[in-house]
Amino acid sequence: MNAGIAPQSIETIGVIGAGAMGHGIAQVAAGAGYKVLLRDVDRESLARGIQAIERNLAKGIQLGKLTEDDRDSTLQHIRGTTQLEQIATADLIIEAAPEQLELKQEILRDVEGYSDKPFVFATNTSSLSITEIAKASDRPQNVVGMHFFNPVHLMRLVEIVVGKATGDDTVETVRGVSRRLHKEAIVVRDVPGFASSRLGVALGLEAMRMLEQGIASARDIDTAMELGYNHPMGPLKLTDHVGLDIRLNIAEYLYRELRSETFRPPEVLRRLVSEGKLGKKSGEGFYNWNDASKQQTATNASKQ
Repeated sequence: MNAGIAPQSIETIGVIGAGAMGHGIAQVAAGAGYKVLLRDVDRESLARGIQAIERNLAKGIQLGKLTEDDRDSTLQHIRGTTQLEQIATADLIIEAAPEQLELKQEILRDVEGYSDKPFVFATNTSSLSITEIAKASDRPQNVVGMHFFNPVHLMRLVEIVVGKATGDDTVETVRGVSRRLHKEAIVVRDVPGFASSRLGVALGLEAMRMLEQGIASARDIDTAMELGYNHPMGPLKLTDHVGLDIRLNIAEYLYRELRSETFRPPEVLRRLVSEGKLGKKSGEGFYNWNDASKQQTATNASKQ
């Protein structure tokens, strides 16, 4: 087995994907002083990611949590690219592509094909098997899960997922990086849904079933968890932020792998996705995000 990479040797972090998770990871990495290469497939997607980082930083300044020097330093540490071969020069590569096993395996094979140097490949998957992703690698001991939470610049948790071939040095490397990013890391075994997704999805799906049964409105179900259990965001509103299509894909995967009725996707979730109501990104899901001041529930599932 090849030697791992020491945490102190991580100087450049490559982030693949400039979407909600990718640009958030790039922001916190650059804010911690790492050189960051942020890659997406086209210039438009890349520009949207950089603009989102700029908005986050501006809000941080407005709230008194960041200075203008913090903003300038963070942005100076980020370089955008559409070329995957440039990412292969990084010491740690964090992949934040869509939740598709074949896509993640393809990215891993391609990145390794561009470079002979050792690097850690961390996938931000929230449910897919690290062991299966690592089967595409010539260096599976360097492949690990590094599951961040949305919004990355505010959420403190990182879930480190250890595949069957993941080396101890690799785990210690990403644990050290997590500390520098001011994140609290937990280490879990590579099982479907890991720890956080399995628990979080179960809660979200049960909230959807309650909505279907007319037990309470989406707003009241969310309020119950926010005020009664001190959750920062209720499960239905969180689903709108994550994306109903993403939540459906994860639920179908967990239902298939665990064979538990807990994870059978509710009909309301399937229906909304089929109607193109994917949550905040489409403007409507369990809430109507087109009028953010009102945020009225977008569906009364118990009557439809």
